[in-house]
Amino acid sequence: MSQTSGAGRTNAVLSKLSVVGDLLMLQLVFLVLSLGIVTLYPAAFAFQRVLPDALSQDHPQLLRRFFRQFRWAFPRFWLTGLALYFGSIALAFGLFFWANANGPIRIAALVILIPLTGMIVGLYLSTLAVLPAAPEDSTPKSLFREANLFLLRRSLGVAGGVIGLFTWFALVSQLPTLFAVGSGLVPALIGYWISRTRTVPAEKDSPDVSI
Repeated sequence: MSQTSGAGRTNAVLSKLSVVGDLLMLQLVFLVLSLGIVTLYPAAFAFQRVLPDALSQDHPQLLRRFFRQFRWAFPRFWLTGLALYFGSIALAFGLFFWANANGPIRIAALVILIPLTGMIVGLYLSTLAVLPAAPEDSTPKSLFREANLFLLRRSLGVAGGVIGLFTWFALVSQLPTLFAVGSGLVPALIGYWISRTRTVPAEKDSPDVSI
């Protein structure tokens, strides 16, 4: 009995180590692919679609699946991803500029920019949440529509994801080496966590009582 339980614990530990190793491998591939600006968001989308397979350990050949998903995502989303990249830089610059500015206009600008940033980040996390189940013929328009519906339906979960991602950014600002470990992995895991709360079980109808 003790040998069986010991073997079970060993297998559980090895399984968890295998998951960690697969996630770090995918993070490394994402990091390399994201060096090309135009490939950043397609690589993130491919990462998200492969993430459930890495966590479940149900499907082998994760690298092959990752590159297949990247080939799927790149022609569909590279232009949208490029717009997101430059828009993110502009938004980050605006936040930094007005945070260090003086005068009453600084408050007004931050009151607009901070909620706008949270909404955009929430929409991005919602996109990650719906990506694993997105059909093969998805377009930027259809994916945006599905992500927007998800954001409206699961706003509390998305808000928690936004707070978690901002916390991650704060940690990276203090420990930049964490960027290499979690730049793609952390948003992907947050998006996956949000997607797990996507479906709310329907309430069971009370059984008919006959007298």
